Amino acid sequence: MLLSDVRPWGTAASDVLIADGKIAEVRPHVPNSAPSPGDVDGRGRLLLPSFSDVHVHLDSTRIGLPFREHTGAPGVWGMMMNDRRNWRDAEIDLPTRVAGTLEQMIARGTTRVRSYAQVDVDCKLEKFDAVVAAKEKFAGHADVQIMTFPQAGILREEGTVEYLEESLKQGADVMGGIDPSQLDRDPARHLDIVFGLAEKYQVEIDIHLHEPGELGVFSTDLVIERTRALGMQGKVTMSHAYDLGSVNEATSRRLIETFAELDIAMATVAPSTSNQLSLVQLVEAGVRIGLGEDGQRDYWSPYGNADMLDRTWQLAFTNGFRRDDHVELALAVATMGGASIMSHATPRPRGIGDRPGLAPGDRADLVLVNGETPTSAVMDRGTDRTVLHDGRVVADGLRVLAL
Repeated sequence: MLLSDVRPWGTAASDVLIADGKIAEVRPHVPNSAPSPGDVDGRGRLLLPSFSDVHVHLDSTRIGLPFREHTGAPGVWGMMMNDRRNWRDAEIDLPTRVAGTLEQMIARGTTRVRSYAQVDVDCKLEKFDAVVAAKEKFAGHADVQIMTFPQAGILREEGTVEYLEESLKQGADVMGGIDPSQLDRDPARHLDIVFGLAEKYQVEIDIHLHEPGELGVFSTDLVIERTRALGMQGKVTMSHAYDLGSVNEATSRRLIETFAELDIAMATVAPSTSNQLSLVQLVEAGVRIGLGEDGQRDYWSPYGNADMLDRTWQLAFTNGFRRDDHVELALAVATMGGASIMSHATPRPRGIGDRPGLAPGDRADLVLVNGETPTSAVMDRGTDRTVLHDGRVVADGLRVLAL
């Protein structure tokens, strides 16, 4: 396949040859050349790596359903109970809305997804099964990793551990944890279970951390301690962790350096806070950092629209980015940053000017989008998109194609 007249990362018009699912060659565009069957006319659009949503709760989505009044109480437990009271009563069944949301994500340019799947004594494996079904339905369109996630904590309700282990037996890709100090109030036991199950089933770990200030740093240090002691470098991600930069500069610097040393990744959802660790400093230190949409118009919040280009705008905005190279860094995080969390063989952005993902040999997971420059694409969020996964066109014009 030839992608003709495309502008990789906004550079000069090029023709990009795709072979065996990878970029084989990038060469100057030859005008008026006759296309072969299966070639794609880029029409001067930008060529970017496809998006990687590495923090999304597909299991609680209401994308495509009518807006409803937000009824959640403050705090993780209150919001989780609101979800528990309402998720079964949606206008359509859970498997249909999970698959529909994943379909919309792919249509808009996301071909790499790490989704949470809530497992607890209320839903048991019902939400997990719905995410598995969506993953299988779109296996040819996107790579999906599933995290078994104790949204209600691990220790608060008897039987939770058994359901988590059963989901790992059934093929969950990642073991989740959440607020080990604030929610479960026994961080050592909580993390011992998380790390123990991850070791037993040889999966990675993702810790969902909302804890503030010193408490968040305390829990993070316990994660660091176990990562180092158990030799789990490169197998742990800290999600949210949006208050780790609030303590002092020395603590922020220590955490960034330790994350780089132990290859502990970070996943952000672009929160509206000034207390997070510096995105620029994390990237420059070599930390793998990706972006996600979090909930999708669910029982937690009305935000989320299945469009990672929109969330890239939010990442740039909440970080106060105005310079083109900073906005493009947000794009690099939203595409290849997340990809490097899902596959360690994938290149990650390592500096403000680093734009990986479009070199010969890179996997052909790509998105074409209209825009004058990458920055303008983030600002305008155009809809003229063509999406490739593993070297094949899987979506065009915001519609998923049959394979």
